[in-house]
Amino acid sequence: MLPAASPAGVRLADVLPSQILALRGERNALGLPRARRGVLVVVDGLGAANLAARAGHARTLASGPRRGIVSGFPTTTAAALTSLYTGTAPGAHGIVGYDALVPGVGVRNQLRDWGGAMEPESWQRSAPLLGTVPSTVVNEPRYADSGFTRATLRGARYVAARTIDERVDAAIEAAHAGDGIVSCYVPDLDRIGHERGWQSDGWIDALERLDGAIARLVDRAPSGTGILVTADHGMVDVPEHRHLLVPPALLEGVAHVAGEPRCLQLHRDPSWTGWAATVDAWRDWLGDAAWVATRDELVASGWLGSVDDAVLPRIGDLVVAVRGTGALYVREDDPARGMVGQHGSLTSEELRVPLVRLGAYAGS
Repeated sequence: MLPAASPAGVRLADVLPSQILALRGERNALGLPRARRGVLVVVDGLGAANLAARAGHARTLASGPRRGIVSGFPTTTAAALTSLYTGTAPGAHGIVGYDALVPGVGVRNQLRDWGGAMEPESWQRSAPLLGTVPSTVVNEPRYADSGFTRATLRGARYVAARTIDERVDAAIEAAHAGDGIVSCYVPDLDRIGHERGWQSDGWIDALERLDGAIARLVDRAPSGTGILVTADHGMVDVPEHRHLLVPPALLEGVAHVAGEPRCLQLHRDPSWTGWAATVDAWRDWLGDAAWVATRDELVASGWLGSVDDAVLPRIGDLVVAVRGTGALYVREDDPARGMVGQHGSLTSEELRVPLVRLGAYAGS
């Protein structure tokens, strides 16, 4: 069974609404003071535990007032960023996994496979918040015209910049250009973590570059700028000996496999009559190595928020979230086995992300 989601505490979905309210000096979930403009730096893959373990390499981030917040479930970029930029949970916005079932079509990647049945203005069901205030998004050039950008960031001005330093410099320039919100996305640590692991020297090097850029942002942003640094999820390193190959018998009656290796979502074949036995078999096989929950159990747990009826078919009939540092693969030659750093599950390392308050927010 899944642990129940706590209704108390600040979540990633509270961050941007709080910054927008702070522009008007209104009360907000984060308790942010009024600021003429807000800068939001989103570091893909930088969990609270990851940052704490490498705090000596990130003096600016470690020196700012911090409190960990909960990202949301599943701990995957598509779902988490959509929650961040809409202020809603996956049960409302409908992005329920890295790969998810598009009913009547098949499994589609929720970051890349936009178009057709996944129209950005309708598949993602919540209104993007950046369209409600003057806003600028700073991100890599490759994402400027993507479906995911249209789905979650429409209404904001898009500024393309390639490196961490260039992105932060562009955010500084945008902050000087006017009031409102500037969001700066940093995918570098997540990318290196997948390839080499978050405990690698390359990951530490990227963290140090980020920390230096954040120090420059604090120093050069105009007076009255509140700065938040947060993340979409954390990360665990998965050693090869923790790769678990799913026995073929457990895939009988499974029509579609969605999700990702640390959080599989299995959709049943409607004609399969032995689904209850399949669920029991998964639980028997994994024991305490994973949380195994039916769709109804996941919805009841509260992790997806209130789930709209239109979103229900997108969620797996069975969700398997791995504990510890393991990962599940249905094929021995799955390319995902090449990833070291991974995420998607419910461990605290994946769920807890930092919220660093700097600039005009530093005293809050």
